[in-house]
Amino acid sequence: MMFAGSRPADREPDTTARPPLVRELLLVVGLFVIYKFGRQAANGHVDEAFHNAGRVWNLERAVHLPGEGAVQGLLLHDETLIHLANTYYATVHFPATLLFLGWLYWRRPRHYVWSRRILAVLTGAALALHLLFPLAPPRLLAATGLVDTGQVYGPTVYGSTPATDSMANQFAAMPSLHFGWAVMVGVGLVVATRSRWRWLWLLHPAITLLVIVGTANHYWLDSIVVAALLSVAFAALRLPRAEPVRKHLPWPSTAGEPAYAVAARDASGRTYASAGAGR
Repeated sequence: MMFAGSRPADREPDTTARPPLVRELLLVVGLFVIYKFGRQAANGHVDEAFHNAGRVWNLERAVHLPGEGAVQGLLLHDETLIHLANTYYATVHFPATLLFLGWLYWRRPRHYVWSRRILAVLTGAALALHLLFPLAPPRLLAATGLVDTGQVYGPTVYGSTPATDSMANQFAAMPSLHFGWAVMVGVGLVVATRSRWRWLWLLHPAITLLVIVGTANHYWLDSIVVAALLSVAFAALRLPRAEPVRKHLPWPSTAGEPAYAVAARDASGRTYASAGAGR
């Protein structure tokens, strides 16, 4: 005998939770444009950025955080390794996040809406901190003794003169959105999938953390702050529960009445059914 609750009833995504595609594209592009303009608005605070960098560096030493130089030293043992780290920093950040959102939108719409909200809140909070606390990265602070690996070994996404870089604000190190977005991608995929290998997605934020520190683009504290912001966002914006869906089953109930199934999707988007007699 086979019971309804013993197998998935529906593996298709819940299309009712999927927002309109055009609206989402406009929303994501709009948020990205606002963020880019906001980062540019934070440019020009060079003296304040270097002053804050010295304070962050001294604070890390005062609380005995491990030196960023230890991670960089490991990468500098092999020029190929440091080149790979620079490439990861330059090329993985945006594409990985966009692919993550695109896959969720198509396969896990409910998780997509939740993840998009988390990313929007996190990015907005980061932009506010960039404006309030401009910070030069450790690669630009002489006191750290660290190498600007992007400029020395390549590739780099930054101009050689940070104060006049028109493509990116190099004084927006706090907090690290490279790490924050990577954590969201890793956690989001762990929550949205059910494979026994899903925990390997957490390698992405782990590698990102080593890369941003080893290339001297961020301090440890940049990652700690963004992790704290993410924790607040996770607590405030919970993943909504799926609504139970009543489905008719092809077998009759014991009372001879039409049978129905109450199907609820789990975190992976799969739907499991339990049978009952119709009323």
